[in-house]
Formats: sequence, C-alpha cells, structure tokens
Amino acid sequence: MTLTIERIEILLLIAAVVAMLARRLRVPYSVGLVVAGIGLAMIRFAPDIQLTKELIFTALLPPLIFEAAFYLHWRDLRKDLAVVLTLATVGVLLSATATALGMRYLAQWEWTGAAVFGVLISATDPVSVIATFKEAGAKGRIRLLVEAESLFNDCTAAVAFTIALVLASGQTVGVGAGAKTLAITIVGAVLSGAVVAGVALLLAGATDDHLVEITFTTIAAYGSFLVAERFHFSGVLATVTAGLIIGNVGHLGISSKSREAVEGFWEYAAFVANSLIFLLIGMRVAHQSFTSVLIPSAIAIALVTLSRALAIYPCSLLFARSALKIKARHQHILFWGGLRGALALALALGLPAGIPQREEIISVAFAVVAFSILIQGLTIKPLLRRMGELSTKVQVNTK
Repeated sequence: MTLTIERIEILLLIAAVVAMLARRLRVPYSVGLVVAGIGLAMIRFAPDIQLTKELIFTALLPPLIFEAAFYLHWRDLRKDLAVVLTLATVGVLLSATATALGMRYLAQWEWTGAAVFGVLISATDPVSVIATFKEAGAKGRIRLLVEAESLFNDCTAAVAFTIALVLASGQTVGVGAGAKTLAITIVGAVLSGAVVAGVALLLAGATDDHLVEITFTTIAAYGSFLVAERFHFSGVLATVTAGLIIGNVGHLGISSKSREAVEGFWEYAAFVANSLIFLLIGMRVAHQSFTSVLIPSAIAIALVTLSRALAIYPCSLLFARSALKIKARHQHILFWGGLRGALALALALGLPAGIPQREEIISVAFAVVAFSILIQGLTIKPLLRRMGELSTKVQVNTK
C-alpha cells in the first residue's frame, strides 16, 4: 500500500505520542519511533505501507537533507572541510573495502554481492546521524564533523555503488573512468544545487510574503534533488549545496521578517519526515525475516562496526600534527556515531532483480540498520555525556 492522507494522519498521531513518551522516558526519539513501528506492525489492522526507494528518495530525504544543510554555517564548515572530505571519501572507501572483503571470506558471499553490500552500507546515514545528534544535544566541533560527514559521504558511496552495479553486470570499469564519474557526479550535483538555489533566491527576493518565500525554499529542496537525480548526479549533494547557499546567503533573497517563519517551517518538515521514516523502518523490520540470515547478519554487524573504526582512526592520523587535529574523544564519537539508516535501505531496496543474493543483502541491511538505530542510538547520548560533549542545557535536564 502507498501513503494516503488517512495513513499519514495515523502515523503522525503515533509520532506525536511517541515524542511525548520519549521525552518523559529520556530515550532517543528515533529509537522510540522504530520500536513503535515494530509494535504497530504487530497489530492485526495496522496499515500495510511499503517502504520503497522511491518513497525515501523522492519524498522524505530531500527535506531532511535541506534542513540540516540550512543550519550549517559555512564559516565553521570551511575550517574543517579537509577533515570532512577525507572522512567522506577515503573513509568511505576504506569502510566499503573492509566490509566487502569480510562478507566475501567470512560470510562466503559471492564477490558481486559482497561488493554491492559493502558499498551501500559504508556511508553513514544523514537521517539517522543528524536526528540522533541533534536530539542528544551534541555541541561544537564534533556535531559539525559528524553531521557534515554524513551529508557529504553520500556522493562517494553513490558513485562506488554505481560502479559496483556495473561490475555486477559483468562490465569493467577502469580507475580513470571511476575518477571521471566521481568528478562529474560532484560537479554536476553542486551546479544543480547552486542553480536551483540561485533561482529560488532570485524569485524570493521579489516578495516579502513569508508563505511565498517558504514555497521557494521548498522548491529549492526538492528541485535540486530531482534535477540532480534526473541527470544521474548525487541528489543528496545537490540538496546539501542548495541548503548551504540558502542558509548562508539567504538574506539576499529571504526578508529578515520571514526568516523565523522559514526556519519554523523547516524544523516541522524535518520532524514529519523523520517521524515517517523511522516508523516505516520499524514496521518493515517487524515484517523482515532474519531466520535464514542470522549468521551473515551477525558477521555484517561486526564488520560494519570494525570497518567504521578503520575509516575513522587512520584518517584522523593524517591530521594529527596539524591545526585540524581531531581529539581522541572526538574520534571515539565519530566511530560510534556512524549510524546507518534510511539511505542504506533505499539503496538496498532499489537493487536490480539480477543482483546475486539480492534478498540476503536486503535482509542483512535491515539487520545492520536495526542494530545501528536501537543499540548505537541508545548508547550515543551516554557516550556524549561521558566525553563532555553535551550542551549545558541538556546535561542539566538529564540529571
């Protein structure tokens, strides 16, 4: 079944109740939603809603990416851009390689299936990461590093995923062709986001009606994503670009009196999209059969966790003797805070039918995501508190 107004209303009602309960019980909202989704799926008359790649990519992901980028300050991001890009490229490739090798030799998967799985699960998910760290009240540089990395590493994963699918089909891709594809994907995505954001700001500058200005930002969020995807660029990177531009130079087109209304709208849009994604993940996890993939799932969870360490600690050493040095406690948070979620599931659900072990890949991906959200999501806040990375307000409220 597809989402209808009635089903959306039911899910939003559940999300609102879960939000209140999560605050009272002091558990992460995202974890509460997944658990609620699992419980909802057990009810006999629960709505049967299919979680698909199209639903995640075209409806729910753009507003979440845009809202996160909207609040990223370019001045702060520019200082750590080298670190973010290193983690989002070298880190992702190291993680994907380690996971693929492990699934090939430990889980005895075919090379093609292992490679595809390693790539789609390697990038941290912006939806899960941003929702968890924002709710936990993370502050300062560590929040910037975690959120920015999760926004940018999609591009590397998307290109690697495309190459893995090509290899799975029996074709060959050289290093030069892969580098060219990566460059085209990045440049095309950035241009798509910049052009759409520029047009939106130009039109918004012709009015001081906050409703019209909100509409133009909505067009920028979805338009940048859809234009980039239409030309096979990275939709996430395009929307990140649009969000960064409107968030940092939006005053050129958005009137000062409308800024608060725009921010309020995007805060609510992100809440709605987050709520639907995590509820639907929980409902799908409840219906997913793991009995035939218990051992591969356990292996994959261990591999994904270890490969994240391989991505973080060696890359951090590159900056150990520079002004961009990453503190040890920040490295530990980057390691454990690399959550997987909707992005990996969207890639898995969109796999062509001819990919070897497609059903196993999907099931194991859901197992990894469930572990990531429920276990890592529940423990990230205590880790942040122990490392002294929670804001004062949050620390006081949680005593």
